[in-house]
Amino acid sequence: MAFVDEITLRVNAGAGGDGVVRWLHEKGKEYSGPAGGNGGKGGDVYTAAVRDINRLAVYRSSSVISAENGDAGQSKNKHGADGADTDVMVPVGSLITIASGARKGRTYELLKEDARIKILFGGRGGLGNKYFKGSRNTRPMQFTHGKAGEAAEVKVELRLIADAGLIGLPNAGKSSLLNAVTAAHAKVGAYQFTTLEPNLGELHGYILADIPGLIEGASEGKGLGHKFLRHIARTKVLLHCISLEQPDIRAAYEIVRTELSAYNDILSKKLEIVVLTKTDISSPQTIESVVRLFKKMGIPVLSVSVLEPTSISAFKKEVVKALKAL
Repeated sequence: MAFVDEITLRVNAGAGGDGVVRWLHEKGKEYSGPAGGNGGKGGDVYTAAVRDINRLAVYRSSSVISAENGDAGQSKNKHGADGADTDVMVPVGSLITIASGARKGRTYELLKEDARIKILFGGRGGLGNKYFKGSRNTRPMQFTHGKAGEAAEVKVELRLIADAGLIGLPNAGKSSLLNAVTAAHAKVGAYQFTTLEPNLGELHGYILADIPGLIEGASEGKGLGHKFLRHIARTKVLLHCISLEQPDIRAAYEIVRTELSAYNDILSKKLEIVVLTKTDISSPQTIESVVRLFKKMGIPVLSVSVLEPTSISAFKKEVVKALKAL
C-alpha cells in the first residue's frame, strides 16, 4: 500500500430527520389530538488519532465520508432515532484543516493516540405537529424538515512525531543505520532514493524517523525529500548523516543545511548531531580529520559503521544520552 501523508476528503455530517404529522387515535374517540414526533439529530463527524502512519491510504479509494442521517419522527409523539456519528481516522501527528464550508479555516492537531475532536455538526431534527399544538391551534398540520448537516472539504496533513530524525543526502546510510539500531526493516539499496517514504524505529523507548534523502533544491520541490521535510518539524534532534564516501564532506553538509533553512528556519535551529557513516571504508586518520572539522564548527559529531557491532552499540548509547538530556 502506497504511503499517503496528505489527502483532501469530502466530509458530510448527517442531516436531521423530518418531523411528521400524526394523530393519536384512541378507542372510542374520533380524535385525540396531534401526535407527530420530532425527527432525530444527524450524526456528527469526529477526527480520531490512531498509531498507524499508513492510515490515510485507506481513503484513497473513497474520499467521501458521511455520518448517518437522523430518522423521521414517529407517531405517538416518538422522536426519530439520532444518526450515528462517524470518525475520520488519522495518524497521530496529523494537522486537520477545514478547507470549505461554515468552519473554513479552522485547524486541529491530533498529537496523542486516541485523541478525538468534533469537526462537523449534524443537523437538527425537524419538529412534528405535536410541537405546534396550542389553544388556538388544536389540530395543527405544521411540521418542519430536518436541517442539513455541515459539509466541508477537509485537508489532512501528516507530520510525524519522532524524537530524532535521520536526515542527509541520498545514500548517506540512513536506512541501514535505522535498521541496525532499531527493529525497523527499511528498504536499502545502492541507488538514489531507496527510501520513498518515512520509516520509523524504536530505540529504548525513543522514536527515530528515517526521512527520504534531500538533494540541492529540495525545498523548491526537487527530488523526493522536499515532500517529507515537514516530517522533521516536530523532532527534537536531527541526526545529520553524511557518508564518508562523499568527496567533499563540508559541501555535502552545507547542501542539506541550506535546504533546511530555505524550507523553514525553525528546522535549521533544531539540535543537530552530525553522524559520519560508513566508517569501515575510511582510514582512522581521515575520520579524525573530519571529526575535527565539525568540532571546530561547534557541532557534535558521531561516527558509525553498520558493519561493526561495537560501533553501533556506542552510537546507540550516545543518541539515547542526547535524547535524555532534552
